[in-house]
Amino acid sequence: MPRVRITRAGVVGSIVFVVSIVALLYFVLPKLLGLRSTWNRLQQGNIWWLALAAVLEAASYAGYVALFRAVFVRGRRRIGWRASYEITMAGLVATRLFAAAGAGGIALTAWALRRSGMEPRLVACRMIAFLAVLYAVYMLSLVICGLGLYVGLWPGQAPFAITVVPALFGAGVIAVFLAVSALPGDFERLVARWTSGGGPLGALARRLATVPVAVASGVRTAIELVRTRDPALLGAPAWWAFDIATLWACFHAFGSSPDKAAIVMAYFVGWIANTLPLPGGVGAVEGGLIGALTAFGVPVQTAVVAVLAYRAFSFWLPTLPGAVAYFQLRRTVARWREEDTAQLPDSPHGYT
Repeated sequence: MPRVRITRAGVVGSIVFVVSIVALLYFVLPKLLGLRSTWNRLQQGNIWWLALAAVLEAASYAGYVALFRAVFVRGRRRIGWRASYEITMAGLVATRLFAAAGAGGIALTAWALRRSGMEPRLVACRMIAFLAVLYAVYMLSLVICGLGLYVGLWPGQAPFAITVVPALFGAGVIAVFLAVSALPGDFERLVARWTSGGGPLGALARRLATVPVAVASGVRTAIELVRTRDPALLGAPAWWAFDIATLWACFHAFGSSPDKAAIVMAYFVGWIANTLPLPGGVGAVEGGLIGALTAFGVPVQTAVVAVLAYRAFSFWLPTLPGAVAYFQLRRTVARWREEDTAQLPDSPHGYT
């Protein structure tokens, strides 16, 4: 599991970076692009569409919490709905602050699950299953929307580079993970037997073998979860669909209505920039979304205003409740620790 070391200097540096990028995006970018008149539209957006955007974004996070419970809380009563909310929202704050391509949120989630009493291997397996279910929707959307746009199933421009290429990428990722899931359960033992007596290289091979084994276990768990047809798993498509709908509502708030298929495809292509090591993808995601939307024929002025409004909902709106959830989670974990201590049997020497 990823580990993220939280230091005062790291937090301050991340905050300074985020503030600097936000100032660049919201104050410098419009002037550089000559969008001064268009920029004034941010203050003139339709309040009802913007209110709808806020509701849709809240629904997106509700889907995320539901998926968390479907994967991690099966048969475990200790993590209730409140704790599930605290873990997911606190994880989002960690993702925002640390430039680790989401590893900050994963590390915090793993920490909370371990403190709840879940075994490390189970945490790792279910974390991979959670990500597999969530990003399976992402990859399938790249394939379906990309090929659908290119062959004309939906209206809109269809540049090969941002329709077929992402579709092939999504199909390749799905194929790789399905292939990994077919690894035998004793693969790690087989590697250990094949490399016995191999010295440092054999030890390295045995250590590396744990990675595909963990991934295979997580993907198989994800497949088993999908086969249960648990309605809570709909939280995965809900997370993406409501977030895309937030972007769609922001376009309507400023009097624009691009093709829905173009918005969906531009969204998934643009969010690939989130893999860059920047806190919360600030700057990269905005640039990726604006670039992808422009490639689909959306005027750059409209794309800039809609994307920046959308990021205000998707990035900034959840940050404050996420920070509050982090401190609530610390109290929840402390309570779990007290409960565990109280349940320890007395030792014969009077110590517990």
